[in-house]
Amino acid sequence: MRKENLLSIARSAVEKASAVSGVGMAEAYVKKGRDIEIDVRDGKIDTIKSAEEHGIGLRVFCGSQVGFAYSTTLDTDGISDTVRRAIANAGQTEPDQYLRLPDILGPYPEVETLDAELMTRGVEEKMELARRVEQAARAYDPRVEVIESSTYQDSVVDVAIANSKGLAFNFQGGACGVYASLTAGEDGESQTGFALDFRLRFADLDPEEVGRQAAHRAVRMLGARQQDSRETTLVLEPYVVVSLLGVLAPALSGEAVQKGRSLFAGRMGERVASDLVTIVDDGTLPGGINSGPCDGEGVPTSRTVVIEHGVLTSFLHNTYTAAKDGLVSTGNGVRGSFKGSPEVGTTNFYLSPGKTEREQLLEELDSGLLVTEVMGMHTANPISGDFSVGASGLWVENGRVSHPVRGMAIAGNITDLLMKIDAVGSDLQFFGGKGAPTVRVRQMMVSGA
Repeated sequence: MRKENLLSIARSAVEKASAVSGVGMAEAYVKKGRDIEIDVRDGKIDTIKSAEEHGIGLRVFCGSQVGFAYSTTLDTDGISDTVRRAIANAGQTEPDQYLRLPDILGPYPEVETLDAELMTRGVEEKMELARRVEQAARAYDPRVEVIESSTYQDSVVDVAIANSKGLAFNFQGGACGVYASLTAGEDGESQTGFALDFRLRFADLDPEEVGRQAAHRAVRMLGARQQDSRETTLVLEPYVVVSLLGVLAPALSGEAVQKGRSLFAGRMGERVASDLVTIVDDGTLPGGINSGPCDGEGVPTSRTVVIEHGVLTSFLHNTYTAAKDGLVSTGNGVRGSFKGSPEVGTTNFYLSPGKTEREQLLEELDSGLLVTEVMGMHTANPISGDFSVGASGLWVENGRVSHPVRGMAIAGNITDLLMKIDAVGSDLQFFGGKGAPTVRVRQMMVSGA
């Protein structure tokens, strides 16, 4: 099924729906996707998973009521049935004056979304990347005992969007990556480590570095012990900061603010973080795996600065939430699938890097905790910002790592943490669609033994 055919299907669905009496507007979103996952164990294929899915999601606007339906049957009868169900569902929804289709806002940004090389690489070549991850992890240190996962993954999608306002657009996207999860052991103790690398381009993957990182993260924690409770400086590794961004992202959506579920509600224009903190969502980021010409509503993607030098400057919007605030969509109408209508979501969401080298952040410490992992960040209160998480990491004395620590807890408030950031590293690293550099935070309470 070629992408041109997907666009024809989308247009046909819109035409069928628009021809029905009472339907004012219609929108069709058609998607075809293919995923592959290859796991290697002891140099041989352990499992190969391959899946394909295609379908259509249809929204119909009947006055101020909207109905949605989806189908995996894309022939004439399937489309007609989807139209009937969407119209029937519209009659069951509450009227809402802010429900609408986006206006065509102008040309789409030129963004690379699919590596042609990804389409030509065979299974054997992809398996070889997973094998190299495993080999590098084992070669790093003899204490690496168990490789729980050495995996290659990729996905390719074709998307077509059409609506009754004249929008008709289609594009392809794809991403690939490698992942490792393992265990290192010594004297009856074991510690786990992981690493991942997802890229737009196949040639940019570095399986050896992923294997080494996973092994290093496990080995460095061997011999970990508890530390006394104290107020101290924290240095957060990029992956830990990304877990914090996972809490901040929903709170920075227009939807959360409008529903009173955000700690940033009513704070537009206020200082909410250190002036070293700038947080960006960029659907046009070169090389970003979530970059694209448009969002799930056909709105051109954009670069939106939500926090600039500590000041809250914008929220993320789709067409609906933007209309409620009298604004224009920021291009963040995200669809996880054709099975749902567009929600507000992030694209490439990241904390902008600073100018300080990671090593300098540590060298300037008299004492403190380099936090390498947190557990339970998802339990943070999205309204108050309060959190309490388990943590492990490396204790630093006089600018050097002293020993690994575990069984710690860090509690506080997200806004307070953001305000206490006194250094931001230059080592921006992405983990999928979210990225961050190393960050240093002064005077946080750490509970231990």
